[in-house]
Amino acid sequence: MQIFKFGGASVKDANGVKNLVTVLKKAGYKNTLIVVSAMGKTTNALELVIKNYFENNTELQSSLQDVIKYHNEILLDLFDDVNHIAFKKATNLFEELSNFLKTNKSPDYNFVYDQTIGYGELVSTTIISEYLNSIGLKNNWIDVRTQIKTDNYYRSANVNWKETQRLISSNFNTTILNITQGFLGSDENNFTTTLGREGSDYTAAIYAYCLNSNNVTIWKDVPGILNADPRYFENTQLLNKISYHEAIELAFYGASVIHPKTLQPLQGKEIPLYVKSFLNPEAPGTQIGKNVTLEPMVPCFIVKKNQVLISLSSLDFSYIVEENISEIFNLLHQYKMKVAVIQNSAISFSVCVDNIYNNLDILLQNLKAKFKVTCNKNVSLYTIRHYNKAAISKIESGKTILLKQLTQETIQIVTK
Repeated sequence: MQIFKFGGASVKDANGVKNLVTVLKKAGYKNTLIVVSAMGKTTNALELVIKNYFENNTELQSSLQDVIKYHNEILLDLFDDVNHIAFKKATNLFEELSNFLKTNKSPDYNFVYDQTIGYGELVSTTIISEYLNSIGLKNNWIDVRTQIKTDNYYRSANVNWKETQRLISSNFNTTILNITQGFLGSDENNFTTTLGREGSDYTAAIYAYCLNSNNVTIWKDVPGILNADPRYFENTQLLNKISYHEAIELAFYGASVIHPKTLQPLQGKEIPLYVKSFLNPEAPGTQIGKNVTLEPMVPCFIVKKNQVLISLSSLDFSYIVEENISEIFNLLHQYKMKVAVIQNSAISFSVCVDNIYNNLDILLQNLKAKFKVTCNKNVSLYTIRHYNKAAISKIESGKTILLKQLTQETIQIVTK
């Protein structure tokens, strides 16, 4: 069994879908599961639909129609017959979404987000499945929500591994080509949940673990895992080989090429992970596995933008002790702040967080009741693995340094 994951960039248009077929023919598709993300920037477009649902209802239908139009154009490019079943299936899914937005009574943003956002994956896999059928690549379309079960922590759900293993083991035909959605699951009440942004990689790993897959390949628009994001850094280098441990470190610090949760299940069963280019499928790409060292051994750069640096000190200049730190972390957990860096001294404590749930104001209000608080918004967090002096200088040049923290292998720098 092999598992291929295709991201949104790889299927952003009809040519992308046709190239997916080219990749399958070159790489082989016997005993294969394809995990597919939403097409192109559909997730972003559906996030605008959700925003309009809550904040600007007059624009809701317009933003939804933009999503529908985008997919209809892809359908028209793929199928000559407008009566093809693919059109009807896509229409039915968008009607489901529209009906949900009309009838939903829940004011919970996170719940509405998960019930809405997943239609990107449901529509993309439906279109691709029907296209594969139309050219003779018969396949089985799977609703991932019937197999991956989670809790109801909407937007970042936790997998119920025991139930997921049972459902996949008893409801999966490994002898045929299968296609399913990344990113999605469902809770015990069968409401849609999501595994976090970029969670399609994680979906592939979940299936690999449950099916004892031989390998997982993530197909990207880059030649493999690079030592830096080419959107933000020049002269990037391809990493030919990475150990599980190194890849987990990079993912933890925010390397966007791979999802942080993806690697643990693969490492547990020593399943190799390959990251390859869908534009050049026969190139070796990057291999992640056991007992391999970083090749080549070069500094690896990661940047997380739009972070928040919160600095605390005691109101009476007393020490910041364990009790204070426990209280701070309880509040960070309560308001769902993702912590990236912490640093403390005798009378101060600083933390760099990602405010993805928009709870910053209420968090600060609670912190100010017991601490003197300084808050810097829209800061950038740079992490360098295997740093050297030249790498540090490259990051610090022309920037205001708000925080710096070094360990033997890693440096983190918060800049304004």
